[in-house]
Amino acid sequence: MDDLQLLREMRSDIGSAPQATLARGREEVMAKISPALVSGATTAHANATVSPIRFRRRVVMASAAAAFLVGVIVAADVVLPNRPGATAEAAQVLNNAAAATIQTSDPMVGPGQYLKVETTELTGSGAQAADGSDVNWQETTGGQVYVPADREGEWVWNREERVPLESSSEAAKALATELKQRRAASPQPEGTPLPVGIQRAPGGAFYGNEPTVIIGTPLKDADSLPRDPRALLDIIYERTKGSGKSPEMEAFVAIADGLRTGVVPADLRAALYKAAALITGITVLDKQATVDGRTGIAIGIPSPDGGSRQEIIIDPASGLVIGERAVLQRD
Repeated sequence: MDDLQLLREMRSDIGSAPQATLARGREEVMAKISPALVSGATTAHANATVSPIRFRRRVVMASAAAAFLVGVIVAADVVLPNRPGATAEAAQVLNNAAAATIQTSDPMVGPGQYLKVETTELTGSGAQAADGSDVNWQETTGGQVYVPADREGEWVWNREERVPLESSSEAAKALATELKQRRAASPQPEGTPLPVGIQRAPGGAFYGNEPTVIIGTPLKDADSLPRDPRALLDIIYERTKGSGKSPEMEAFVAIADGLRTGVVPADLRAALYKAAALITGITVLDKQATVDGRTGIAIGIPSPDGGSRQEIIIDPASGLVIGERAVLQRD
């Protein structure tokens, strides 16, 4: 292969020189080369001064550089962070839930009607007793949110009292009662919603906070979110960056928060399920999880320290979330 051919390998837009020109140029070059070099001598001085040799070195270096760049591209592709997503079993449950969600259409709410979203909650609580000791107990609470057909209309929320479990200690029950009496006796500033009872808010903006699908996107703007699971998950990762115990756990919690509202459109619920299926560490934790008398499949993710895990419980028939659980994994 001659020098011009090597050059063509690098630049395909170089035209062909006439053969007569090439022959004349070759004769001129050969006439200037000493007989020793023509016969094959290769001293250091000759190699350093003859243009064809230097030209070949540059070509080889250029080719090597090109090969190196290709190698870098391949290596970068290989070492990208591996995000395998949920386990195969969990991914199947979530994708099945997405399919069921699409098949189970959202309830039709006509003019003058409301969609009722009812919540029952079991949670931990505590306070400091008069003697300075800490008292902890579990308690239940609940509520009903009535969502009008026109989502911009007035939502109604009935917030129920918090009640200690019957199994709580007498000290806990007494302290819980005392706290309830304090709340009832404390005058609320004018315009401040009461902690319990009937609350009303246009567009569901109770306490000044409008309902959201995910952080940064209110329910009224749900149509602006992508339905592509990967694109949706990328947005969730970006908006939860630096929060929570791990990026994966925080993304899962963000999805659960949106689903908890009970008013996310079916196509977006399906996209949220599929996005959850892409989160590393999501597993099936309980195939017969019962919450408030309803049974479903618990999908969840453990915390990085292994001390707890977050779960959502899905009804496999309807694809609806029927509950959530925070489970301690240590005493």
